Amino acid sequence: MKNILLIGIGAGNPEHITVQAINALNRTNVFFILDKGYANDDLLRLRKEICQRYMTRDDYRVVQVQDPQREDDPHSYQVGIEHWHEQRAVLFEQLIGDEVADGEVGAFLVWGDPSLYDSTLRILERVLERGAQSFEYQVIPGITSVQALVAQHRIPLNRIGEPIQITTGRRLAQSPEGDIDNVVVMLDAHCTFETLTDTDLYIYWGAYLGTPDEILIAGKLKDVSAEIRRVREAARREKGWIMDTYLLRRPR
Repeated sequence: MKNILLIGIGAGNPEHITVQAINALNRTNVFFILDKGYANDDLLRLRKEICQRYMTRDDYRVVQVQDPQREDDPHSYQVGIEHWHEQRAVLFEQLIGDEVADGEVGAFLVWGDPSLYDSTLRILERVLERGAQSFEYQVIPGITSVQALVAQHRIPLNRIGEPIQITTGRRLAQSPEGDIDNVVVMLDAHCTFETLTDTDLYIYWGAYLGTPDEILIAGKLKDVSAEIRRVREAARREKGWIMDTYLLRRPR
């Protein structure tokens, strides 16, 4: 039987890797690395660095392939995601079939944690449903950008007796302002927080968390919103990509 590992590698710091993840790395025969096509791909470099830093065996191999480009459907967000996932499923099916022999272990190194806003786990399940490949898989948890964000800002994720919500920029745009008390926002490409600057909310924002390029800004949203927009746009222009997360919190 083939075995596939989904290994959470943390939010950007190579030292985010857990002992369980290191052990999983050293069980692996072949690593699949998806190239997203960035000219300056720090995410790809970090995956290779983690292998070189923590692997104690030298008989592993790395297969690097082009990640299918996601194209948004102008009429339906869900249709666009479905098409992208199907493209990835076809690719994963081919990789597992061609590169993993019976009894071998293949692994995907997943940014953050495989269970939080990452599609790899769903796509592996889709590959199994297609029926052409048979394998077992295991999920190795990792430190998320949410954990890294609050650690770097030195604040607790939740307050006593209060819930915490994790959502996306798309969903935040649909939320009534009065429902926002403690909200972590991920995947916000449009700075949706700018629509809330007339509130008393605080924001704790971070980009490239855990990396040498980490940026942190915190304060009253109405005071720092413009600064976050400016810094974010400059960083994205310089690096060609940005990965940021923020917490919105209403004062007691």
